[in-house]
Amino acid sequence: MRAEKQYLVNEVSTHLGKSDFVFLTNFERITVAESRELRSRLSERGAEFHVVKNSVLNVAARDRNLPGLDTWLAGPTAIVVGGQDPSGVAQTLRKFFREKKKNEVKVGLLGEKTLTRNDVNALADLPSLEVLKGQLLNLFTLPATRMASLLNAVPTSVVTLLTARADKEKGEN
Repeated sequence: MRAEKQYLVNEVSTHLGKSDFVFLTNFERITVAESRELRSRLSERGAEFHVVKNSVLNVAARDRNLPGLDTWLAGPTAIVVGGQDPSGVAQTLRKFFREKKKNEVKVGLLGEKTLTRNDVNALADLPSLEVLKGQLLNLFTLPATRMASLLNAVPTSVVTLLTARADKEKGEN
């Protein structure tokens, strides 16, 4: 392989190693300004958007033992990688493509699983990682909160009972 091509393969391979997911999109109708906007939105999620040559992507994917991408490597291709929240990245892509009435995701890879366009949309429907962490934290703290309320209820009931009895005795005198 020529040195230039090997350099490109290494660069794409490095991008593919930035996360355990990758989304392939068609960037054919995306303008330079729109690609800048998309990159900005994705960077908020820790993700990156890179235009790649199909043959280079195919070699880099094989080098990383990723599932075959041959079926989806037709026409202009860009990859989206990086970040810790594949669902949030999928949400960002879907929102951008809907707003701009542009292309959709071709395919996604999550670990060793190939995701169809419908799978990527289903992933985008999931709550973001931050929301899931909040829900999990709430589940952990809920039993402690209930226990604290229960333990607090007994002394509160005793104080209420004693106060009521004292008020009653005052009323009798």
